[in-house]
Formats: sequence, C-alpha cells, structure tokens
Amino acid sequence: MVKHQPLQVYEKQVFVSFVTGIYGCRWKRYQRSQDDSSRWECTWFVILCSSFLLLLFWAYFWLVAQNDFNEFNWSVYNRSGEWRDETIPILASTTVGFSYITFLLILALFHISLGQQLNLFWVHKIGVLATLLTTISGVVSVDDIWGDEWDILLVSLQSTAPFLHIGALATVTAFSWLVAGYVVRRERSNFQVLVLLIYVVILLAVYLAPLTFTCPCIMDRHSLRPRPDIIGRRGAPMLAPENTMVSFNRALQQGASSLEADVTISVDGVPFLMRDRTLRRTTDVTKVFPARQFDDATLFNWTEIRSLNAGQWFLESDPYWTVETLTAKERGKIGTQTVCSLVEMLRLASRANSSALLNVRKPPPEHPRSRSWFMDTLWAVQKAGISHKRVTWTPDTDRGRVRGLQQTTTEKLSLEEIRQRGITSLTLHYSKASHRDIQEYLTNNVSVTVYPVNEPWLYSLLWCSGVPSVSSDAPQVLRKVPYPIWLMSQYAYGFIWIASDLVSIAIVIGIFCFQNYHMIRWRLSGMQTYNPEQIMLSAVGRRTSRDVNIMKEKLIFSELDNGLSSTEELSLYPENGYARYSHGGH
Repeated sequence: MVKHQPLQVYEKQVFVSFVTGIYGCRWKRYQRSQDDSSRWECTWFVILCSSFLLLLFWAYFWLVAQNDFNEFNWSVYNRSGEWRDETIPILASTTVGFSYITFLLILALFHISLGQQLNLFWVHKIGVLATLLTTISGVVSVDDIWGDEWDILLVSLQSTAPFLHIGALATVTAFSWLVAGYVVRRERSNFQVLVLLIYVVILLAVYLAPLTFTCPCIMDRHSLRPRPDIIGRRGAPMLAPENTMVSFNRALQQGASSLEADVTISVDGVPFLMRDRTLRRTTDVTKVFPARQFDDATLFNWTEIRSLNAGQWFLESDPYWTVETLTAKERGKIGTQTVCSLVEMLRLASRANSSALLNVRKPPPEHPRSRSWFMDTLWAVQKAGISHKRVTWTPDTDRGRVRGLQQTTTEKLSLEEIRQRGITSLTLHYSKASHRDIQEYLTNNVSVTVYPVNEPWLYSLLWCSGVPSVSSDAPQVLRKVPYPIWLMSQYAYGFIWIASDLVSIAIVIGIFCFQNYHMIRWRLSGMQTYNPEQIMLSAVGRRTSRDVNIMKEKLIFSELDNGLSSTEELSLYPENGYARYSHGGH
C-alpha cells in the first residue's frame, strides 16, 4: 500500500502578491521570480528614482513659493492678458504625480528587500514617463515665466535646512538595510564595493551637512530684536480689492503700521492708485470704455477713472478664495468701490497715525504730465495734510526736488552710494536681503524693509535676521505670528546634530552586523542539512528559476522511480527554494 504525501506545500504570500501584482501585474506565484533584474528593468528603476527626486524638488519649490503666488498669477496675466489662478492646476497635478511616483518607488524598494525581480508593468512605464516629461516641461516653463523665483529655494533653506537634514538622515539610515542586504547576502564583486563606497560617501555628506548651514534662527533668544512692523502692501489685497479704501482700512484693522501704494498720474495730473499698466484687470473699463480697454491708465482723466467700478472684479473672480468669508455687508461695500486717489489714501494714513510708502510710476515721455508728475505728487501730499516725515519716496528720479520726504530705493546699494544719494532706508526683495547684508545695514543706521512677506516661515526668518519692517499682502496672516516659528540656541542645535548622527551611526552598524550574522548563521545551518538535491541546486544558483524548477522536478521523480518507502515524505519548502526529505520512523 502506497501512502501519498503532498509534493509541494505553499504558504499564502498575500503581501508579496500585493506588491508584485500592483507593480508588475504579477499576481500569481508562477509569474514571480527571484532572479536578478534585467538591465532594462534596472534602467526603469533609475528613471523612477529620477522622477521621484525631480518631483520632490518640484513639490518643495511650490510649497515655499506660496509666498509669491500673487506675483506668479500677475506675471501670467501680463503675458496672457487674462487673470486666473494658475497655481490650482499646478498644485493638483503635482500632488497626484508625486503621490503616484512615491507609491511606485515604495513598491520597487519592497521588491528589492524581498528579493523579487523588478518588472514594472507597461502601463506604469507610460505613467512614469508622462509624469517625468510633464514635470520637466513645468520646470522649463517656470524658468521662462518666473525665473527669478528660484532664489526662494536658497532663502527657504535658511529656515528648513535643520529639519530637512533630520529627514535626509532618517532616509539614508533606513537605506542601510537595503545596502547591507545587497552587499552581505551576495558573492563579493567590484560593483558591490562601488555601491558600498557610494553609500558611505553619501552618509558622510549628510552627517557633515550642518557645517554649511546658515540659519538666522539658530541664535540666543536674548539677542532677538523686536517684532518687525507690517506694511499693508496695496492694503490687504487678500481681503478686499487692492489699492482701494476698503483694502487700506482692512490692513489697518489687521495691525498694519504703514500703507504701501502704487501711484499713477492721470492725464490731467491727478495721482491715483493703480498697479497695472491698464485698467482691465481691476476695473470695469471693458464695459464703460470698451474701445479704450487696452490704453495705458495714464491716458484717462480723473473724471473717467472715477466713473469706473474697482470692486466688482474682486467678487466675481475671487482671486484669493476669500469671498466666501465675507459678510453680506462687506460684499456690498466692496461692490461699490471706485478707484482710490492718492489724497484719499494719505488722509486715511494721517487719521490712523501711520506712514505711507509710495511707488510712483513715472508717466511716459509723451504724457502731458511727464515733466510735472513729481509736483503733482507733492501737491497731493500737501493737500492730504500728512507730515512729510511719514511719507517715503521710492523713485530714484528727481530726489533733489522732494527733499522733505523720506528717501528709499528698491536697489541694493553700498553704504557709500546710500550716503551720496541721501537715502535713509532700503526696500529690498527678500532674495536680495541676506542675513549678513541686513546686519551690515542696521549697524550703519540704514533701515531695511523687505517685500513681499506673506508666509509665517519667511516672516520668522526675517524677524531672526533683525529686519525692522516687512511689506505684506497678507497682514491678517502675519498678525497671528507673535513669535518666530522656531528659535534654537547654537548649543541646543549642536547637541541635536551630534546626537542624531551618533544614533544613525549606531543603527547603520547594527544593521550591517545583523545582516552579516544572519547570513553566516543561515549558511552554517544550511550546510548541516544539505542533501544531494540541495548541493545540485546550489551549483546552479545563477541559473534562471525555470531551469531550477525543471531540475527540481527531475530530482523528485528520480527519487520516486527509485522507490520511496511509505513512511518517507517528500516536501518542497518554497521559502528557501530547496527540496528536503524527512524520513518517518528513522
């Protein structure tokens, strides 16, 4: 009587099936392989990693560039002539693409850790390639439209570098498991030595990276200067239409100590507030004067300008997604706003005991007021009744004729040039105001105002740098920052840095020792239980899985032909790929 025993006993590998199924559409066990991945699949893995790194850079860029979303939309408007929030589709596509590529990369790393052969499904290959090309085209487009914005990456690192360092340290430490598994569990080769060498170099670079950091917020808290004053840039344009009376009022309500406005001179010599060259974006000129909608704003007289509505566009386009937060009364007030004159804004500043920063746009040479525009501006200041000491003049032309006003410039000048021009303060873009320059200016009694500052992280960074004032489109956001987001002493950060490096070193060494010990133990235990079949299978370790399976079948049926006793049991253990005998009753 022959006793039948099962030849193969398979355990369900749900997780492996999930990983290989989604990554390569290999849901069945016979579809999987533990052979080395082909060069073609390794190339796709490199493409996947490159896509992830590029998308990581792209996502970080847009995360910190939120400070300048308004500037981006304005740049697009100047090119296309249509105002719309272009950041929404960019953020949506970036989120989807980054999530997709990250998920595939995690599956690929699981393949490597489980010893499975990489075999990316063709649909995913198309998706990865499409995502990579879309991101590259986005980078090229931004560089063309908004090339100056790349500077924000270096500025943001002054605030985020310590935290990015911890994240990078955790990542390279976790990768030591894969590197150790690859180096320890295989026969030695020059490529393995190269992989190990590259990993060690990257690890050392991450360990020593803080030596290159320049972080103003790593300082003694007792050296922290007073909170920077907030200047309402065009009022509070996220809460009300820019350069209107309601916008300036909202800025003062949100804690702004000063007001900043863009001044344009009408054809009859009346200074009014308008940022754009034309009136199309912020008024209803297309309805009132359709034939003149593309004309320069300086070519309209004050009566025509005053007849335009300057608030309805804000309610209709909702440029900052804030209209829903307004009450019915506020919407009604905004809907009736007209273009604001310089005199009206200065009178408001005078009543609120605040100051004003004027960015005056000089009329073109053919304009009737091209030679008297500065006198028109001075007349408006005089008529408003505000003290000249509380009005700051920005244009570099005709400074000698406006000596009574405070003088500033948007250029980054040397101390000698500042003294020669009689300038008392600088109004600089945040990309031009380094920590060292700010300290030098302040030491020489030159006040510095930085613009545009709309995000708490940038406001905190400039606060730590000692900036006296910032110009912001979002005073309602900055008023909620009573203290820098983070502030740390040099000693405390040094301790965190050294401690995290030491912990990482200990973990990496522990992982390599564990992997090496596990491999030695496995090899020793394997030598004790080897039988002829295992020896033959070991001899063909570099063959394909199909050849190994055929050899297994030949060995199994060879033993059956030789005649197994009824008490002998033949089983195949899939977890190590070897067939083993167990002899009952012996």
